Order: sequence, then C-alpha cells, then structure tokens
Amino acid sequence: MIEAIYRLRISLRDSKPPIWRRVAVPANITLGQLHEVIQIAMGWTDSHLHRFMLQDKSLINRDTQVIARLTEEGRHDEIFPASRGIRLFVPRSDPFGDELDMEGEDEDAITLAEVCPKVKSKMTYEYDFGDGWEHTIEVRKIEPAKAGVKYPVCLAGKMACPPEDCGGVFGYYRMLEIAADPDHEEHEDIVEWLGDDFDPEAFDIDEVNDMLTQWREG
Repeated sequence: MIEAIYRLRISLRDSKPPIWRRVAVPANITLGQLHEVIQIAMGWTDSHLHRFMLQDKSLINRDTQVIARLTEEGRHDEIFPASRGIRLFVPRSDPFGDELDMEGEDEDAITLAEVCPKVKSKMTYEYDFGDGWEHTIEVRKIEPAKAGVKYPVCLAGKMACPPEDCGGVFGYYRMLEIAADPDHEEHEDIVEWLGDDFDPEAFDIDEVNDMLTQWREG
C-alpha cells in the first residue's frame, strides 16, 4: 500500500526555455526505480551510464593529504565527492546488463524519502557522462496517495527531450540553430540527423503515462 507521494520537478540544467517534467512517485521508490521513471518522463533511451548526486556538507574532506593520496592512486572519481561533500548513488550494472565497479552507493539500496526527506530537498541526476545531461530533482510537495491513482504518474511537462548523443545542452542548441538556418553549410545534414518531424517544443504527456503504465505492469 502506498501511503506518501512525492511530487517532483525534474529540470534539465541550462535548457532555455526550460525542459522539465513534473511527476508524482511513491516516497519509498528506490533511486534505481526513479532513474527508470526519469528516463521515461524525460524521453531518454537509457543507452548510457547515470548517477545521482546529493550535496552533504558534513562529508567535505579538506585534508590535502587525502586528496593527494587519491590522486596518486588514480582514484580520480573519488576526488570530487571527497572535496565537495557529495554522496554518489550509482547502478551496479550498465544498460546492457554488464557488472559495473562505479564509485558510490548502490542506488537500488536507498529510497527517495531517505535522501530527500522534506519539501524543497534537491539532488542531481546526471545521464550520459560524455554529453553530461544534468537534471535538478526538487521535491515540490509531499502528500497522501490519492485513491484510484496509480503511481508513478507524469503530471505535466514542457519541451521535447533532446536527441541522444548530440553533444549535451550546448551541442543541442547549436544543432537547432543550424536546423533553422537553410543557408548554413551543415543545414541538410543536421535536419537529416534530427529527422523532419523533430519538434523541440513537442511533449506528449499521454504517451509518457502510457509508457509508465507499461513500466508498472512490466
């Protein structure tokens, strides 16, 4: 039985106009499950690695000897969390089922309510470390579950999800500029790559919720 529901706003950083989704999820959803919900709600294809990052100032390690040792041992993935006070939550296998050895806590072993216990709690979700799609997840409301509603559910959203492998936010906007300029030497190639039917302002909430229904029942 679902008792508490979190209303989340998921925003793609540096997107202008903002690309965002609002979803309602059970408080006890694991971060691993939340990853799958974000993929569906945003429109990604889960073809790359991801991680969650939570700011925790109590974990900041300013000991230069610790940082130097991590550098010397080649443990570069641990330097950023140690110096900035970041908790990382990561998958234990990649999208293709291969076992991973990523630095961080197991995302399947912790719930959203444990890391975001109150309204206005925030964390970062990063998808595709090459393109670096960073999303801000903010708890907007915590409320009782509504009778007859099946969660998770998408409540609203704006703008289309960028295509995979387009070079991150700035690469995406460069492509849109070229697509809008028939005189640009790369215009035809970019339009062909994006597809004639790509609409940067499109968002189909019904399609998202149909996919979330399939995910729940899968």
